[in-house]
Amino acid sequence: MSWIGDAAFSEDQPFGPQTLPYGVVAEGVAIRVGDSALPLRGLALGPRIGDLVSGDSLNPLLAAGRPVWSELRARLREIVASASAPRGASLVPIDTAVLPFQVADYVDFYSSRHHAENVGRMFRPDGDALTPNWTHLPIGYHGRAGTVYVSGTDVVRPSGQRRTPEGIVHGPSERLDIEAEVGFVCGGPVASRVSTSRAAEHVFGVALVNDWSARDIQAWEYQPLGPFLAKSFATSISAWITPLEAFSVARVAPPAFDHPVQDYLKCDQPWGLDINIEVTLNDTVVARPPFRTMSWTFVQQLAHMTVNGATVRPGDLFASGTVSGPEKDERGSFLELSWGGKDPFWLKNGSSRSFLEDDDTVTLTATAPGEGGSVVGLAEVVGTVRSA
Repeated sequence: MSWIGDAAFSEDQPFGPQTLPYGVVAEGVAIRVGDSALPLRGLALGPRIGDLVSGDSLNPLLAAGRPVWSELRARLREIVASASAPRGASLVPIDTAVLPFQVADYVDFYSSRHHAENVGRMFRPDGDALTPNWTHLPIGYHGRAGTVYVSGTDVVRPSGQRRTPEGIVHGPSERLDIEAEVGFVCGGPVASRVSTSRAAEHVFGVALVNDWSARDIQAWEYQPLGPFLAKSFATSISAWITPLEAFSVARVAPPAFDHPVQDYLKCDQPWGLDINIEVTLNDTVVARPPFRTMSWTFVQQLAHMTVNGATVRPGDLFASGTVSGPEKDERGSFLELSWGGKDPFWLKNGSSRSFLEDDDTVTLTATAPGEGGSVVGLAEVVGTVRSA
């Protein structure tokens, strides 16, 4: 019997002691336990660790590194399981609209083969679905850290140049889209040329990401340098970061390529993750993308990101790219779900969508298998579209 209450320990509770994600509430750095938050300021964690979580940001903890993360997680699991509330412990509401860490750099990848092939078939119907480099390296682009927003932040419809049958125009995007992704929050010492065997030492935790996309702006601007205004206006991330250690049971082997990869991308352990995402538009579940189908793992992405000498540092965020599976209802973008607008999908209220309309609300949730038959949760990412 825990002082937290039995409900937090049920097998179907995604935020029980098997998860314990970190976030920031009004009282400072906290962990989420069930439907409440436990602020860490004032808990008996020792002066060395206690100082790292006494403020209102996860950044000091991110910089501390894997040994400290493991020590703190073990101590917090003891506190949560204790029969009586330790001195200084109290539960508070989880309501929060605070980005839990300061984002240093942001990189977005393109690592779902199903997504890449779908996009290729739409835009290159007479050519190869995949570009020649796709199966040789994790394709990515450097994004804008300043427009990474916490879940619950409204997204204003972006404006930009678009090519229309009447010519080039400037105005609000008419093909606003989502990208259901999984993000990785970095920490530990500043490093470059991080090997796949060391990459997990630099990943503090995992969070859902919605990388909003303006497809019409993107189609006009992206050649030859790639995404810019179509992506830089907003990226949404969960308010709670699930520790990487919580996914020990969820690790799986990723799909194999039909040729060897370069030595720096070879892995000595399976680092695919069996995460199941659910995409809800207003009150309708429209897709369930499976993360286990991703071809490139996060350790390969981090190894590739730093192989040229670029550094990884505390607060860096990189995201997987759109998660899509082989089935239609597993596609993690509306571009794919509506096949470029040619095949609209339907909502419970009888309306249809190809792309987002003003006042639409998108919610991403996800779970993974946990120890002892439990469920590990990734906290929701919610965003509502507002008119330009």
